[in-house]
Amino acid sequence: MKAQYTKDKNIGAQQMDSIVDAKDACIEGNEEAWNKETYEAWVQRLGEPGKAASKIRLNPAKTLSILYDIFGSVKDRKIMNLMGSNGNKAVALALLGADVTIVDFSEGNKRYALELAEEAGVKINYILSDVLKLSKEQLTGDYDIVFAEMGILHYFTDLTPFMATVYKLLRNNGIFVIRDFHPVSTKLISSRGTTAKVRKHKVTGDYFDTSLEEKDIAYSKYLADNEEPKKVLLRKWNIGEVVTAVANQGLMIKRLEEEPNLSSEVFDKGIPKTFSLVAEKISQ
Repeated sequence: MKAQYTKDKNIGAQQMDSIVDAKDACIEGNEEAWNKETYEAWVQRLGEPGKAASKIRLNPAKTLSILYDIFGSVKDRKIMNLMGSNGNKAVALALLGADVTIVDFSEGNKRYALELAEEAGVKINYILSDVLKLSKEQLTGDYDIVFAEMGILHYFTDLTPFMATVYKLLRNNGIFVIRDFHPVSTKLISSRGTTAKVRKHKVTGDYFDTSLEEKDIAYSKYLADNEEPKKVLLRKWNIGEVVTAVANQGLMIKRLEEEPNLSSEVFDKGIPKTFSLVAEKISQ
C-alpha cells in the first residue's frame, strides 16, 4: 500500500520516492511486528481468556473507563472498534448489549479476542484487515459509534485516510470517539522517579516534531525473557494536527477533553496524560 503524504515543492522526485518507500516500510513493518507473539503477550498481561473474561463480566462499565460515560447507553447500538486489539473493550460493550465489530490486522489479537468473547458468553465480529484496506462492502455507513483508543494514531504516517475511513463507516449523526495519550506527555515531557517526592519532569522533546520514531512494540514487556522485542515506527501527532484531521473530513467536533493521570492523584499532577475527542457526522 502506498503511504499517504503531502508533497513539498522543495523536495526532488528521488527524495520524495525515498520518503514514500520509508513510510511504506513503516506500515508494513508495524503490521509484521503486531502479527508476532501477540496472543502469548496478552496471556502474560491479562491471563488466559477465561480468567480475563470473568473480570470483564463482573463490571463491563469499569473496563470501558471514560468511554462508558461518553457513549451513554449502548444497548442495540452498532459500534466499530478500530484497531481493537485483544477485544476487551469490544467484549465489555457486547455484555452491555451492543453489536460490536473490531477491525485489526493481527492474527494473535483476533484469536485472543474471539476466545475472550466466547468465554464471556457474547458474540463479537472481527475483521482481520488493515484499517485502511477495508472494502467498499465493509464501509457500510451505518455505525452509530466508531472509536479507537489508547495508542492508535501514532501508527499512521498520515491521518487523512484514517479519518476518511471513519467518515465512511459512520451513519449520519453517528459519533466518532478517539481517546489517546496526550502529546504533552508523549512528545514534550520526560519523567523520572517512582514516588511523589522524587518524581521529576523535564521538557526534553519537541512538540512540533514530525519525524518517525522507532520504539519497542507496546506488548514487548509481556514477552518471555528470551524473546527479542519487535520494533515499530511511530509518528506522534500533536493536538492541533488531530483536531484538524478530524474537522477536515466534515466531522463536527463536539467535545475535546484533556485528562490528568487517572490512575493516580499524586503522580504527574497537573500534566495532561490522555485526551478524549468526540465528533459527529452531520446529516447531508
